Amino acid sequence: MTIKLSQCFIAVDDHDKALAFYRDTLGLEVRNDVGFEGMRWVTVGSPAQPDVEVVLEPPLADPNASPADRQAMAELLAKGLLRGVIFSTDDCDATFERIRAAGGEVLQEPVDQPYGVRDCAFRDPSGNMLRFTQPRTG
Repeated sequence: MTIKLSQCFIAVDDHDKALAFYRDTLGLEVRNDVGFEGMRWVTVGSPAQPDVEVVLEPPLADPNASPADRQAMAELLAKGLLRGVIFSTDDCDATFERIRAAGGEVLQEPVDQPYGVRDCAFRDPSGNMLRFTQPRTG
């Protein structure tokens, strides 16, 4: 039996700003852009991983959610309290410089971590934390 990651989800409050970041800054390709019941989902992914997708979705992507629940999720997103994702890169420093030069909000400059990676961190336009890790060699 084989189990592999297919999709992960990131809550965004503005799909156009998210697209500018994930597509234009990170270089992910747009695979799908769908509207349903007043909501929008955009699927992006790395050309190097055609079978893994990141779904950019509303903070509470449930058409049956109450207005109070939608507001609570929007507030958590605005505070940066929802989880983001960790991307791998073959050059943490170059990735950092590219994202910083494009105006990315820096949370952590590249640093060697005691658990075997060099990584950096940014916030996306919705406030999600994204880390970029490079395995250390030697």
